[in-house]
Amino acid sequence: MNIINLISEELNLKPWQVENTINLLNDNTVPFISRYRKEATGALNEEQIRTIKEKYEYYQNLEKYKNTVLKSIKDQGKLTEELENKIKSCKKLNELENIYLPFKKRKKTKADIAIENGLEPLAKLLYEQKINFEIVAKDYLSDKFDSIEKVKEGVSYIIGQWFAHDSKVRSKLLEFLLNHGFIHTSKKKEYENVKTKFEMFNGFSQKLNKIPEYRILSINRGEKEGILKVNISLEDSFKQKLFNKYLTKWDENNQIILPGLEYGWSNMLYPSIENQVRNLLNEKAENRAIEIFASNLKQILLTPPIKGKRILAIDPGYRTGCKIVALDEYGKFLEHNTIYPVPPKNDYETSEEIVLDFIKKYNLNLIAIGNGTASRETQKFVAWLLKKHNLKIKYLFVNEAGASVYSASKLAKEEFPDLDVTIRGAISIGRRVQDPLAEFVKIDPKSLGVGQYQHDVNQKKLKEKLDNVVEDVVNLVGVNLNTASAKLLEYVSGITPKLSKKIVEYREKNGKFKERKELLKINGFGEKTFEQSAGFLRIFDGINPLEMTGIHPENYETAEKLLKLYGLKIEDIKKNKVKENFEKILNDKEKLTELSESLNVGIYTLKDIIFDLLKPGRDPRDELPQPILFDDILTFEDLKIGMKLQGTITNITDFGAFVDLGIKESGLIHKSKIKSKLKINQIVNVRIINLDYELKHIQLELV
Repeated sequence: MNIINLISEELNLKPWQVENTINLLNDNTVPFISRYRKEATGALNEEQIRTIKEKYEYYQNLEKYKNTVLKSIKDQGKLTEELENKIKSCKKLNELENIYLPFKKRKKTKADIAIENGLEPLAKLLYEQKINFEIVAKDYLSDKFDSIEKVKEGVSYIIGQWFAHDSKVRSKLLEFLLNHGFIHTSKKKEYENVKTKFEMFNGFSQKLNKIPEYRILSINRGEKEGILKVNISLEDSFKQKLFNKYLTKWDENNQIILPGLEYGWSNMLYPSIENQVRNLLNEKAENRAIEIFASNLKQILLTPPIKGKRILAIDPGYRTGCKIVALDEYGKFLEHNTIYPVPPKNDYETSEEIVLDFIKKYNLNLIAIGNGTASRETQKFVAWLLKKHNLKIKYLFVNEAGASVYSASKLAKEEFPDLDVTIRGAISIGRRVQDPLAEFVKIDPKSLGVGQYQHDVNQKKLKEKLDNVVEDVVNLVGVNLNTASAKLLEYVSGITPKLSKKIVEYREKNGKFKERKELLKINGFGEKTFEQSAGFLRIFDGINPLEMTGIHPENYETAEKLLKLYGLKIEDIKKNKVKENFEKILNDKEKLTELSESLNVGIYTLKDIIFDLLKPGRDPRDELPQPILFDDILTFEDLKIGMKLQGTITNITDFGAFVDLGIKESGLIHKSKIKSKLKINQIVNVRIINLDYELKHIQLELV
C-alpha cells in the first residue's frame, strides 16, 4: 500500500504535496510549514497539513497492525496466499478487524469447543451434500458430545460462528444498517412516570442516515444517565437475505444450518455490528461537536481588540457587590473598588460617587460590564449614570466565561499575587476588550462556553483540536515580542513553555528587544527555534522596520532587493510609500513571475512579502466587525413581536445561533431561518418573530 498515493487520492492533492509535507513535519511546526514553506506544499493551510499528518499516522499504524495480524495467523499455520493478499490490501482498520476476527485469541466459545472435539468436518459436509444426519453423526460421537442431539447442537454452533465471523457478511450488514437502519429510544421503566429533559426521546425513532449528530450526543447522554434505553433495528428481510447465502438446496441440511445462523446472528453477529454502528455514529457526532467548538473558539480568539481605550471594568454581583477596576490603554492595572448599585443594597448614590471619581481620576473612556450574574441590573445603573451626567462614554458587555477559572489559576496568582480573585476576574474582563487573544489564551478553551456537548466527547481529541486552534490563531495574528505574556508566547511556533518564561525574564532584565536576532542570546534559544518562531514575533519600535511584519529573517535580503528595485528603503514602509508601487503587482501575474525569477524567490513567498510590505504591523482582527457599544438600555418587557434589533452572535450550534441583544436574555435564530454561514462576534440585524413571556424565550429571524 503506497501511503503517499492513498492520502493524495483521499484529500485530492498532488502526491508531491503530501510527500513534501510529511518530510517537513519531521522537524518543523505546522504554522511554520503553512506560512513559510508554501512552495514546498503548494500553499496548504494548517488544517490540510494536520489532516495529512493524521492520515499518515493512521496508515502507518494500520501497516504495523497488518504485520501483527499476518504474524499471528502465520503462527497458527492458517495463512494462505489469498488471505495474505486480502490483509495487505486493507485500507480501513475495521475492515482488517473483520478479517482477523476468526483468528483472534478470545474467550473460548461453544463453537470452539465443538471444533476441538472434531465436529468441523461434519459442519462442512452439510454444505457439500445431502446427508442423513442421524446416521453420519454417529461417527462424530465423543465424550463431550455423546448424543446425536449434542452433535447437532455443536455443528449448529460452528455454522453460527462461521456466519458471524464472515467478513463479507459483516461488512454488508454494517453498510446496510448505516444506510437503512433505525435507532429507537425509550425511557426506562423506572422513569415512565417521571418528567425528564429527555422527553422527546421517549418512543423516539429515526433513520440512522438522517439523524443529526447533536441528537446522537443527546441520546448518549440520556443513556449514560440511565434514563434511556437504545437499540438499532433493521428490516427482517435483509437478515433473511444474509441467511439465504448460507442455506443449501437440501431442506434436511437447512434444518440444522438455520438454528446455527439464528444463534450466530443473535449472540455474535448482530450485537457486534450494532456496537460498531453505535461507535461510528458516536465518532461522527463527536467529531462534529469538536469541529463546531473549534470553529467557535477560533472566532472568539479573533475577537477584534478595541485599541487605545482606558477601561472601567465591572464584574457584577448581588450580595458581594460589583468589583470595579481601572485599566490604562495598555491593560495596566491602576486601582480597584467595590460598589453596590444592585439588589439587595441598591446604593446608587455611593456607587455614583466612586465611579465618577474613577472616570475623572484616570480619564477612563469605555465601560466593560461582565455579562454574568447581576449584569443587567449593573447595566441599568451605568445607563442611568451616563445619562444623568451626560457622559460621552459608551459601555459594552463582555463574555465573562472562564474569568473565574483564570482568576483562581496559578497564572493569575503570579500576575497579581496581592489581589483578591474577584479583582483578578474584573481585570480579565477589562483586558478582554483591549486584547482578547492575549487574555483568552490564559484560560482553558473548554471554559469559554462556546461548544455543544463538550463534556460528552473524547476529551483528549477535544483538547488536541482546541490547542491547535489556539496555536493557529496566535501565529496568524502574530505576537508583540515586547509586551506578550509568557502564556501567549508559549503558543508561538517552536517556543516551549519553559522558553517563553526565559524570554519574559530576559526582557525584564535587559529591557525591550530591539531586533529579533537578540533572541539567540537567550540560553536554550537555538537556531532551529529561531527559524520556527522569528516570523511570528513582532517588534514595532526596533532597529529594522521589517520586524513589524510577518516577513521571515530568511527573506529580509529578498525584501530589501525588492524595495531597492523600486527606489525604496526599508524605512519607507513606515511612511506608506510602498502602497502605490506594490498594490498593482499583486494582481499582475506576468510581473509577479518576472520578479520571482529575478529575485530567485517562489511566487507564494513573493506575494506574502509584498502583502506584508503593504500592511506593516497588520492585525487581521482589525478587519473584523467591532463589538457593539451601548449607551442606553432595553429590557425583555420592552420587546414586541416584529421589532427590529441589532445584536451580536455569541454561540453557534447545530440547531441555531444565539444572539446577544444587549438585554438579560439571549435570542435564538433557529437553523431553519439561517440561509448563510454565521460567525461568532458577527453583528446581525434581526426581527423578533415570537416571544415566550413565561420562559422569556426570544425567537428571531435575520433581516
